[in-house]
Amino acid sequence: MADKIIEIAVLVAGIDEEYQCSVINGINSCAKERNMNVSYFSGFSGVISNGRYDVGEYNIYNLVNYQKFDGVILMTNTIGDPVEKNKIIQNVKDSKLPVVVLDCDDYPEFLNISIDNTAAMREIVKHVIKVHGAQRINYISGPLANPEAMDRYDAFINVLAENSITAESERIYFGEFRAIDGVRAVRKFTASELPLPDAIICANDAMALAAASELDKLGYSIPDDIIITGFDNTYNAQHYYPALTTVARPLNEMGYSACDALLRLISGEECKSISLEAYPVFSESCGCSSADLCEGIKQYKKSAFKIIDGCRTNISLLNRITTALAETENSEEAMEAIGRFIHEIECESCALCLISEWDINFSDQWSGSSERNGRVYGYSKKMSAPLIWSNGKISSVDSFNTADLFPVPHNGGGNISYFLPLHFREICLGYYVITNGDFPTNSMICHSLMMNISNSIENIRKLIHLNNVITELDRLYVIDPLCGIFNRNGFIRTADSMFNKCRTAGKNLMISFIDMDGLKYINDNFGHKEGDFALQRLASVINSCCKNNSICARFGGDEFIILGADSSEEDAEMLEQMFMSSLNNLNSIIGKPYEIEASIGTIVTPVNTDMKLFGLISQADKIMYERKKRKKNSKYLRK
Repeated sequence: MADKIIEIAVLVAGIDEEYQCSVINGINSCAKERNMNVSYFSGFSGVISNGRYDVGEYNIYNLVNYQKFDGVILMTNTIGDPVEKNKIIQNVKDSKLPVVVLDCDDYPEFLNISIDNTAAMREIVKHVIKVHGAQRINYISGPLANPEAMDRYDAFINVLAENSITAESERIYFGEFRAIDGVRAVRKFTASELPLPDAIICANDAMALAAASELDKLGYSIPDDIIITGFDNTYNAQHYYPALTTVARPLNEMGYSACDALLRLISGEECKSISLEAYPVFSESCGCSSADLCEGIKQYKKSAFKIIDGCRTNISLLNRITTALAETENSEEAMEAIGRFIHEIECESCALCLISEWDINFSDQWSGSSERNGRVYGYSKKMSAPLIWSNGKISSVDSFNTADLFPVPHNGGGNISYFLPLHFREICLGYYVITNGDFPTNSMICHSLMMNISNSIENIRKLIHLNNVITELDRLYVIDPLCGIFNRNGFIRTADSMFNKCRTAGKNLMISFIDMDGLKYINDNFGHKEGDFALQRLASVINSCCKNNSICARFGGDEFIILGADSSEEDAEMLEQMFMSSLNNLNSIIGKPYEIEASIGTIVTPVNTDMKLFGLISQADKIMYERKKRKKNSKYLRK
């Protein structure tokens, strides 16, 4: 065990949010100390309120190959969709791997590292009632399918009941722990006919800060008009004005403890679940003051400048990549454009992986529901990596097994990798892998950049398909569908160029006009299907007689034409001999109760400036017609 490098998987959502970042930092600290490799599988579901888009985000959890890992850390408290969460839980159970879960005691088979949500939330609610006299209290909750959200909600309801305050349903908003929920909740509360609340208790800081900002836009003062409280004591909560009354939780310690506990489980040790303590932080948003508020102002200024400067740099990167991708028309150009900028995300390596046949037309290839679902809810068995950036060098891998996850295996331990979904709406296109860099967790534009690249790849896929459709339409315009050779349109398009070249170069032009004998006889006696068969076979003979510098076409009905450039009378004679010989061979092979016969007339002539192509075709037609008249009555039935 000592020589083996431990591989752990972490399943999480929204890794660019502060709660997740704090826990991840703790996990990474422990993993690097112990020389473990960590692979995060994360989407950005629930952010843009688009169900089809969320399907594409959730698909990243189908990528996990549990056979590659020694243990799993579950941050399913960050995943809002209960159906997706249950799928993850079942897959992890089936893996039989050691598992540590954060803030969830619903699964006794998993080791739970939790933070006491109840006691601190009770203290916050009691403080608002007892110290600040709030009686009308609203609540912005997380999803009750989430154990943390349920604990905090229950604590809120119980304290209200203990203080004889009715929890009115109109004063409660159920969100997804996202910042946008704070905005939506305030809009609901202010649109209600109920009197405005004295206080709004929020289940996390992200929703509280968004709610405070929305109230400020509406002209309300905090805490003079409405008290706001949060939960998590995030960096933004501490440095917002007014500073947020919230609950401090040892998130970094939580992540470190989860990683440490998982390693001990993998080593075969007996471990018990751990519960860490949280404590309330009373500050300006409820009307309290804190002696600590001014102590960190210098550090805050430095941090604020760093964040603003980093945001400016990141937006510049986003704009430059977006502009470069807008100029691309194929995947090679897109990969080259991304490769010019990818070093700016400051990581050790980054790979863009695409499923096999990512550029197909979905409606054609995935017409059945099961095949379509296979494309939406999983990955192809083989992947390509058209762009791999590693330590300043760009490379690619044409094909690798998806089960291997990495297109190029990493070396040694202490590697931190982030697997992020690449998709268009619900349709899977592939995934990104970023190793040993903080861009996925620290950058404000990671999600936007991923979406821009994904949309660009989808636009290229559509452009490829559009070009294919145009090519096919053009083919249908010039190709006879029955005989598979040029129709009159195709003949005219190609023959004009050949005619003009012969005229310019002073070369001879050969024209053979062919008319099928007895098509009506075959149709009347054997059916139109046999007539079509006879036309197809005749066309194949004509096509086989076309050599270099010659073309053939179905000119209409049972009429065909061959056009040859730079030809001689000997060429014409050889052509007619070859045609008649091939036709005789065909009849002996197909064994039909009728003969496929045709008349042919050929001219070879230099092309003068006063000549017209259709005038020359008419000459060949006349020669063919004279030969047809001289034929004896054909007997189409075999003897």
